[in-house]
Amino acid sequence: MNYFELFAIPVSLKVNTKELAPRFFELSKKYHPDFFIKDSVEAQAEALEKSSLLNKAWKTFQSEDATLKYVLQLKNRIEEEEKYELPPDFLMEVLEINESLMDADEPEVAENIRSSVNRLYEEIYNPVRQLVENYKDETVSDTELGQLKEYYYKKKYLDRISSQLAGKS
Repeated sequence: MNYFELFAIPVSLKVNTKELAPRFFELSKKYHPDFFIKDSVEAQAEALEKSSLLNKAWKTFQSEDATLKYVLQLKNRIEEEEKYELPPDFLMEVLEINESLMDADEPEVAENIRSSVNRLYEEIYNPVRQLVENYKDETVSDTELGQLKEYYYKKKYLDRISSQLAGKS
């Protein structure tokens, strides 16, 4: 059972957790291990497993990045610790930004880097925007999954730079 099946929702890259919260609490009560104390060992184990799966699903759905990764894993498009090869031009741009991070102690330099990173976020998101916002699991093509995978890995690079930049502020 995958996370979407557990919550009885369609596969989506944008899960509305505010709308899903009541269902999460309902399932949390239903599968809470304390309610299975007097049941068989098998029933206790199943409740514990469902409760654990529910919490992992909820945590995943809290993050669009984690949800995207999960959907790509469901589609067998990425694996844990995969070394994905990104286009050289993107890597060069990221390398230049990383080098300029060394001088990011100066506010003006940090702001220029922030602008470059924000521009790159837009550049990588624009080609997949419609796909992300209107994802249909039953009609998504291999090409589109490839685009989502590339977007996911590029975004990870930019997230690391943003994190380093935030650490310098």
